[in-house]
Amino acid sequence: MSKILLLEDDPILSETLIELLASEGFEVFHVSDGEAALDATFLHHFNLLLLDVNVPFLNGFEFLKSLRQSGDKTPAIFITSLSDVASLANGFDVGADDYIKKPFDFDELLIRIHALIKKSFNSYIDEICVDTFKFSIDKNELYQNGTFIALSPYELQLTNILFKNLDKTVPKEELLNELSQGSEMSEGALRVHINKLRKIGLPITTIKGIGYRLAHT
Repeated sequence: MSKILLLEDDPILSETLIELLASEGFEVFHVSDGEAALDATFLHHFNLLLLDVNVPFLNGFEFLKSLRQSGDKTPAIFITSLSDVASLANGFDVGADDYIKKPFDFDELLIRIHALIKKSFNSYIDEICVDTFKFSIDKNELYQNGTFIALSPYELQLTNILFKNLDKTVPKEELLNELSQGSEMSEGALRVHINKLRKIGLPITTIKGIGYRLAHT
C-alpha cells in the first residue's frame, strides 16, 4: 500500500482528499503545518508528498527545500492557490515533480498521483547489489555470490523494504506497520528477523531510537 503525506491546513479540503485517496487504496498521513510534516518524514517512509504552500510555521516551499537538501527524493506535488509564474518557478526550483493550481479537478489529481508513483516505482533498478548480495525486485529473491538464499516470508518482505530503501534509515514503526498486515508484530520479533538477516551477512545497521539501515560497507 502506497503511503502519502498530505500537508494541508484547510480542514474541509483535507477531509475530502483523505476520503478520495483512501478510496483509491492509499494510506494517508495528514498534517496541517510544515514543522509537523518535517517530523513525519523522520518517522515514516512516504511514496508521495502532496503539499499545500501557505501553511503555518514552515511553508510548503521551505519544507520541500529542506527535504531535498537532506537528500530525500520522495516524489512531491504542490496543490496551491498560488497561480503566478514566480510561484510556479519556485515550486519546481525547490524540487517539486508536479504543481497543480487550486481549484483542481479531483480526477486529474488522481491521474497525476498514480502516474508519479508509477514512475517512481519503475525507476528502481531491477537488481540492487550490496557487497556480495544481489536482490531481484522483479523476482523478489535474494542471492549471495549468485547463490539463491531462502528466506521466510517476513524476512523476505523485510529484505525487500530495506533494499528498496538502500542507504536510507527506515523507521521501525514503518517496518512494523508493513510487516504486520493485520497481525500484530512486536519490536522484539522485528529484532529477531533483523538479526537473522545479519547472520547471513546483510550489512544492516541499527539507528538507535529510529530504525534500521541497509548500506554499503
